[in-house]
Amino acid sequence: MSEEDAESDEHGTSGTFDEHGSRTDGERDDLETVVAAVRERIEPDTEERDRLRTIADRLIERAETAATERCPDADVMQVGSTARNTWISGDRDIDIFVRFPPELDRETLERYGLEVGHETLPEGHEEYAEHPYVKGTVEGFDVDVVPCFRLESATEIRSAVDRTPFHTSYLQARLDDELTADVRLAKQFLKGIGAYGSDLRTRGFSGYLTELLVVEYGGFRGLLEAAAEWQPPVELDPEDHGQETFDDPLVVIDPTDPERNVAAVCAAENVARLQHYARRFLEDPRTGVFESDDPGSLDETALRAHLERRGTTPVAVRFQAPDLVEDQLYPQLRKSLEGITTGLDDRGFDIFRATTFADDAAVILAELAVADRPAVERHDGPPIHVRSHADGFYEAYADDPDAYGPFIDGDRYVTERPREFTTARGFLESDRLFDVGLGAHVETALEDEYEVLVGDEIAALCEAFGRELARYFEPRP
Repeated sequence: MSEEDAESDEHGTSGTFDEHGSRTDGERDDLETVVAAVRERIEPDTEERDRLRTIADRLIERAETAATERCPDADVMQVGSTARNTWISGDRDIDIFVRFPPELDRETLERYGLEVGHETLPEGHEEYAEHPYVKGTVEGFDVDVVPCFRLESATEIRSAVDRTPFHTSYLQARLDDELTADVRLAKQFLKGIGAYGSDLRTRGFSGYLTELLVVEYGGFRGLLEAAAEWQPPVELDPEDHGQETFDDPLVVIDPTDPERNVAAVCAAENVARLQHYARRFLEDPRTGVFESDDPGSLDETALRAHLERRGTTPVAVRFQAPDLVEDQLYPQLRKSLEGITTGLDDRGFDIFRATTFADDAAVILAELAVADRPAVERHDGPPIHVRSHADGFYEAYADDPDAYGPFIDGDRYVTERPREFTTARGFLESDRLFDVGLGAHVETALEDEYEVLVGDEIAALCEAFGRELARYFEPRP
């Protein structure tokens, strides 16, 4: 593709655009024209479909043979987007579920599951979710072979994976060719705006949730029109059978399980992100929104320019990332971020904004509106007329040589006492850091070793985390 073609393809047609991809030249694309162009790009062609089907059939046959040798009542089912024909061209996932009868005990299921997985994928390796499974690559396709129980109802599940076959069956019965094409559009749209994925790093829209929303609203455009008008909390119950209440911005009761919110993992900011881009796309259709627009890496010069412009003080705690999968790591990082920022706030170092990110190292970054505090802090006592409490306060500080007071201000005692930490660095480098709420593995990592960076010292993060710093200092919706 030529450079001219690439520029034209990115936005649907030639023209000029602002930093968010909206037109500045007065031209507009017709929504149906944009949708047709994107559909053509993301729909798998016949050759791609045939290749996936051939590989999947071969693996399913291999898994069935291995499973029934161990348990005659076992069966095998392909699940996920490739089973429902909602996969996007270029996706390379084949999910094979080996279903065992519920009479089988859990230990035997896990053992059989791994044996079947290894016979299906001889070059595969074991991974662990709620129970172990085998993952591998076959001719460029990522393949999971997962054991589960074959149950009559999703309400009887013994682990989360037991629901998946019910999800596949439910949607296969409701997705026609038009809705299937619209599911692909919705998934690509969510990928483009950075809101697709139920992993605990992204906390966005899962594939299953996306498909349910497209079915619920009758298509891609119907979903966008509805999302543009959402007033969270939004509650949807496709089968009208919900039995629980949920405190989430988006609630979609699982059609196969009345006690589960399919959207439970979806963060409020990703619900808001869908609303923002739905409104903008309906007003100004363009193909560019379907493609992710990751920022470039922020270099030290650009970072220092931001710091000078903002006049704030960033502080960062950098440490070796715990050896955890992302779905375990990021909840611990977010808990630690909350604990550390609360600790800073409580000590008067007002938090302007904060974030966390990781690769081999992990970083908790807080931007402070107040970086230094005076050597004393005010401590208000009770009103003097509340005698028992007032007397206790007075006696506690009356003989303290380091405190000013107690004295009377208005109707209460007040003392001004030495402040424990006058700088954020002092707090972050002290043992008091471990008094805040930290994730267990993060706390262990900090106990081993960590580094505190203040002000333009955070430029040391640019080499490893330039993109993350760009997202922070050059934020977009």
